Amino acid sequence: MSVVPERSTDRVRDIPVREAASRTADDVLAALGSGPAGLAPADVAARRAAVGPNTVRVRRARALAVLARQLRSALLVLLLGTAVVSFAVGERINAVVIGVILAAGVGIGFANEYRAERTAEALHRSIRHRARVVRDGSSADVDVADLVPGDVVRLVMGAVVPADLRLLESRGLECDEAVLTGETVAVRKSAVPTAPGTASAELASCAFMGTVVGAGAGTGVVVTTGKRTEFGRIALGLAEREPETAFQAGLRRFSLLLLRVAGVLMVIVLAINVMLNRPLLDAVLFSLAIGVGITPQLLPAVVSTGLSVGSRRLAARKVLVKRLVCIEDLGDMDVLVTDKTGTLTEGRITFSASLDPSGHPDPAVLALGLLATETDGSVGSNAMDAALQAVAPAGDRPRPVASVPFDHERRMTSVLVDADGVRMLVVKGAPESVLARCRDLPPGAEQALDAQFSRGARVVAVAWRPMPGHQRVTAADERDLDLAGFLAFLDSPKADAAQALATLAALGIAVKVATGDNPLVARRVCAELGLGSARALTGADLDTLDDAALRAAMREVTVFARVSPEHKARLVRLMRADGHAVGFLGDGVNDALALHAADVGLSVDTAADVAKDAADVLLLEKDLGVLADGVAEGRRIFANTIKYVLMGTSSNFGNMFSAAAASAVLPFLPMLPSQILLNNLLYDAGQLTIPTDRVDAEQLLRPSHWDMRMIRRFMLMFGPVSSLFDFLTFGILLGFFTAGPELFRSGWFVESLATQTLVIVAIRTRRVPFFRSRPSGPLLASAIAVVAVAAAVPYSPLAGLLGFTALPAGLLATIVGLVLLYLVLIEVVKKAFYAEIVEPTHPVPQRGRPHRVARRLSRFTHGGPARSRRAADRRPVGGGPPAGRSR
Repeated sequence: MSVVPERSTDRVRDIPVREAASRTADDVLAALGSGPAGLAPADVAARRAAVGPNTVRVRRARALAVLARQLRSALLVLLLGTAVVSFAVGERINAVVIGVILAAGVGIGFANEYRAERTAEALHRSIRHRARVVRDGSSADVDVADLVPGDVVRLVMGAVVPADLRLLESRGLECDEAVLTGETVAVRKSAVPTAPGTASAELASCAFMGTVVGAGAGTGVVVTTGKRTEFGRIALGLAEREPETAFQAGLRRFSLLLLRVAGVLMVIVLAINVMLNRPLLDAVLFSLAIGVGITPQLLPAVVSTGLSVGSRRLAARKVLVKRLVCIEDLGDMDVLVTDKTGTLTEGRITFSASLDPSGHPDPAVLALGLLATETDGSVGSNAMDAALQAVAPAGDRPRPVASVPFDHERRMTSVLVDADGVRMLVVKGAPESVLARCRDLPPGAEQALDAQFSRGARVVAVAWRPMPGHQRVTAADERDLDLAGFLAFLDSPKADAAQALATLAALGIAVKVATGDNPLVARRVCAELGLGSARALTGADLDTLDDAALRAAMREVTVFARVSPEHKARLVRLMRADGHAVGFLGDGVNDALALHAADVGLSVDTAADVAKDAADVLLLEKDLGVLADGVAEGRRIFANTIKYVLMGTSSNFGNMFSAAAASAVLPFLPMLPSQILLNNLLYDAGQLTIPTDRVDAEQLLRPSHWDMRMIRRFMLMFGPVSSLFDFLTFGILLGFFTAGPELFRSGWFVESLATQTLVIVAIRTRRVPFFRSRPSGPLLASAIAVVAVAAAVPYSPLAGLLGFTALPAGLLATIVGLVLLYLVLIEVVKKAFYAEIVEPTHPVPQRGRPHRVARRLSRFTHGGPARSRRAADRRPVGGGPPAGRSR
């Protein structure tokens, strides 16, 4: 049980981090009513009730907020207000019809966006980020949301600091505080108090929420949680919704483009109709309806529906995303940095041989190496130790007297042990590190080592020295060693890795390998899989290169071997600085820093906890083929969204331009406001199935980015084609069928909706539709259904209410012919358009600090009430294992 000063825990709130930094650790513990053994369960419950959860933001799907976003369109609100006025002055039927159509449009958008919000909320509920906490004298992993002031937290390399902490102990602890300060240089931490008044950036005795442990380890006591932390204050400075991605920024620019076009058309139409002495109310309603008709009202719903559908598709492909926008990041990725073991190889390391320094079999080396596999009382501290244990169980081996654990600078493990009556130091580790500490190398040792590397074996060197009478051992004692020999291990390349690499290459993704293994072994494995590299750079090489030289080298080099966690993170940062969207795939503690540094961090369900916590995307299989599916899905969502955009810029824009032009020459309105709105409602409802559409393989070959120049050109080229057929329809209606207002509006309603809906089958692909590229079943069915409804409306009981009349059979057949001719001409124009267009080169968007803060904020976002969270534990989004395992 912990010993805690007697005080009322419900009055223990928190301590400002600056104040805690200048006080001694014991003083802070006493002020918080805590101690080295942590808090008792009753204290934790009382404090949580007093200060609330350790979260910065609550992510809940709020129906009213989603509805408010649907009503945020100024044009829609203005049209609704005008309809109310129309109702008040006696145009009640028209006003009611307009109101019903607007309500249906808002309802469709609301339903789809709210469903996507619920998906995002469920994602947050299903993800668990945990921290190692000491409570009541025992260590346990708890949800970061459950931390309270006074909790004692343990920090390890790669972990995200879960709250503002006053450090109690520091063992070489360094923290990357770029998310707070923008500085990329890690800050060394200490438990020594700082001077009062020290700036936040220089509070070395504190670790701040949201920062990353870059090196070492430590222990701290929570002094501030949630929104009261330094990170919380910064995060709250962001908008309630996350900073927009490049994808969302493109959507916004496109919407503004159409809004400007709509504004110009509205002013022109209103002016013309006023000059023609038409009723002012009718003119206002008509111009507003044109504005609503041309603006992409359901674009947010299409995008959010695409992302939520994408998350479910990815889950079915064993890819779990922590946030919906991670799907966009996957699609953007053009460089993947990955480890070797378990990704390119089977990940099943098996012991191969025990060799003396000359390369001959010698079981004594195995016996000596086994002495250094138990440095902390546990068996199998890594995969190679586990492989040794599999062939030689622990038995009665002596326990170490003292030890120096493995680290990524020394790359060795040392134990002080009594064996055969002799106290000796046994050192086991990377051959180059061990051999450098041996006093004399036996003849042929280096040749024997190279022979093992050449066959693709992973090798551990074993050495020793007598240390009689010693009770302790340090890294300084790792000297004057005698080489005992080598332990060789094999990890065969995966059978399907070569195909997965070829798939990623076809997607335009360059794969780089960053491994702690020997460069010869790494190059051998990569060569077998077709991932050639003229040379490999080692960690030692990286240390000699400045950033500019390393950026130049990275463009040519595929394999980086014997690299440390800091090296991996540096490689990722420099690749991002070189204009790439970088994904990093790793599953170990030593991968956490690079996972944080990447644009999209990828890990696996079986990874170390700190790696899973750092990742944005979890693969339920460590398979590059699964990752390729995820990348393709991200690009598929972008491609399908662009289809909606191109629909709006071709047919929708053309039809609204036709309406504006016709109103200037006809003695009556070419279409009533309610008819325009019904047209827009049916059209948009049909486009909600676009996220289900198939995407041609060539559209997935590289990341896609917004090109407003291409979109404008598309509008100016395809829009007039749509208007041309509208004008042709006008001529036929007036010249051959002498149509009055009702017949004119009915005929054009059917023709316009048919052309602007069915054009999706052509512009959804650069290929010949149906013959070389088939639309999805739902998309084709919805397009046909919309056209069928449009054709049926003039014959329905609602025709009179809506201002329609039945079409003569001859006119209906003429419209069918016009639509077919229109689709043929669109194919001709499409071929000319894509024959001339030059694909632009797009700089990959460099995600700035707001993006980093938002990404880190996801760890401190609460996804809903406790009951919902428990339900999510049982049912993760899209299937897969319970959240407690995958996180």
